[in-house]
Amino acid sequence: MDLSSYDPDEQHFFDEVFTTPGRVRPGFEPLLHGLQLLGSAGVLRRQESAEQALLRAGITFTLRKENDDDDAERIFPFDIIPRVIGADEWGRIERGIVQRLTALNLFLSDVYGEQKIIKDKVFPEYLLHTCADFRKACLGLKPPRGIWCHISGTDLVRDHRGEFMVLEDNVRCPSGVSYVLENRQILKRTFPRMFEQMSIRPVDDYPVRLLEMLRYLASDRVAEPHVVVLTPGRYNSAYFEHTFLAQQMGVELVESVDLVCKDDFVFMKTTGGLSRVDVIYRRVSDDFIDPEVFNPDSMLGVRGLMKAYVKGNVALANAPGTGVADDKAIYAYVEKFIRYYLDEDAILRNVPTYLCSEEKDRAYVLSHLHELVVKATDGAGGYGMLIGPHSTRAEQDDFHGRVTKNPRGYIAQPTLALSRAPTIIDKGCEPRHVDLRPFALHGEHIYVQPGGLTRVALKKGSLVVNSSQGGGSKDTWVLSE
Repeated sequence: MDLSSYDPDEQHFFDEVFTTPGRVRPGFEPLLHGLQLLGSAGVLRRQESAEQALLRAGITFTLRKENDDDDAERIFPFDIIPRVIGADEWGRIERGIVQRLTALNLFLSDVYGEQKIIKDKVFPEYLLHTCADFRKACLGLKPPRGIWCHISGTDLVRDHRGEFMVLEDNVRCPSGVSYVLENRQILKRTFPRMFEQMSIRPVDDYPVRLLEMLRYLASDRVAEPHVVVLTPGRYNSAYFEHTFLAQQMGVELVESVDLVCKDDFVFMKTTGGLSRVDVIYRRVSDDFIDPEVFNPDSMLGVRGLMKAYVKGNVALANAPGTGVADDKAIYAYVEKFIRYYLDEDAILRNVPTYLCSEEKDRAYVLSHLHELVVKATDGAGGYGMLIGPHSTRAEQDDFHGRVTKNPRGYIAQPTLALSRAPTIIDKGCEPRHVDLRPFALHGEHIYVQPGGLTRVALKKGSLVVNSSQGGGSKDTWVLSE
């Protein structure tokens, strides 16, 4: 493919492949050389083949528009030009995620336990008790092995200087790892010679590691733990991933009607009778997992599940109550958590964040809506968000009202010059903004999958990479030492 006209705009954005027009970053030469050998026609043919492979594999997601009841299922957009991360840079990301997850687990143990961080006035009590995902039912809870966040997806962005920063934490039911695995399989077939020339770390062992981690949660009391994946059902936007991971691990995919609690144990209904379940990888949110404890109208949960969990008769991944660490206002304190619990400086810094619940921050945000990104603290999928520089005066006025009425519900951050990567658009190659979601598993040790899901904003100039907002993905190649 001819990339001679590709403009990385190095003065304003960090480009993931190019330092200046025509000059790639060290170690990326085989990638550029391979694309040039194929030529534009060859690359476009491979892009089309990759899309056909996605279609045949049924790799889809549900596109849900805000304030719209109509859901559209579609192929997850995929760009075959990979994102490449060097070994040293990945080492820092890996260390930073391990550090962050360690601190978040200590924080969750603390706020559902002695609450020392509140007593020491490092973290304000009001943020905890006004958090929509704080679960009083989990106070005093001791999860198996003392682990709260077993599966996480940490959203990273790279600024104009090339520094990776944490945009948000996802420790409830993070999704997207199935696309990482499928993207890799497709790209291995798309660029086999590049894989031979570039030493790329594998991602394929994730399902095995996931199963090992889940079994570890019950292995102290059961020699061969019975693991299941609990899904809300086929109408959930991530249902493909639920089925994919269950199949890859070789375990049953179940819905609430397949499980029953008896004598504070959990059983799966089978044609041969009841079979005890030891570990549940739940893809159902806290509100719906047990109608006895949370939402009484839930049809997606299992009555009595929390009682069995509290008694230690079943393990849940992730633990109920972990959504506290997903709250975007509480996110602003994670660097303080790292200092408080680990006595270390954060390896991966947060994006500077203004808390609208704080009077001084709120005054600044309300007078600078035109230049800030304003987010709902419990928002997801790119919804409930104002991107100031791209907004209208009417939208700014709307958010002024929202923030004034519910200041605890919003935070604001500077509009970052997100890094960009070469992306196939129509018949050519153009720069598009990207982020990165590495996935980690916390069992006996913390494993960070090398790479993760690179999401790309396919609309020109857009900073929103979410698939629900028209974003796509790339394979992420982490180079070996």
